[in-house]
Amino acid sequence: MTWIQKEITLRARSRGFHLVTREILAELPELREFSVGLLNVFIQHTSASLGINENADPDVRIDLEMAFSKIVHEDFPYVHTLEGPDDMPAHIKAAMIGSSLSIPITDGKLNLGIWQGIYLCEHRSHASGRRLVLTIQGERS
Repeated sequence: MTWIQKEITLRARSRGFHLVTREILAELPELREFSVGLLNVFIQHTSASLGINENADPDVRIDLEMAFSKIVHEDFPYVHTLEGPDDMPAHIKAAMIGSSLSIPITDGKLNLGIWQGIYLCEHRSHASGRRLVLTIQGERS
């Protein structure tokens, strides 16, 4: 059993749902060496989240942002408001979606469905780069 762990920073993005699969894979050339395993992707932030969803039609990302903004309103009378009106809604969205993903590795590739990609779900209007911890556990070929 082999373990590899890296910390990376994704560039800053606007609020929305962003495909980051290619960025993550670019940081993991060792992935090709694994016959079987798991990739855990963990985000070190409480106002952004990670998800897996549609990787082909960009309208899905627009609709996800619209739906989550309707579900979690910024004008709710939140108590935690020191960091701006989008901060507490961002925490709620991040709690709903989650902070980590486990993705199977098969024959040196992520074993995602044909229409699946890894999303950075950015819930703040103005965020800095987001830090991820990437951990591979598995058997090398």
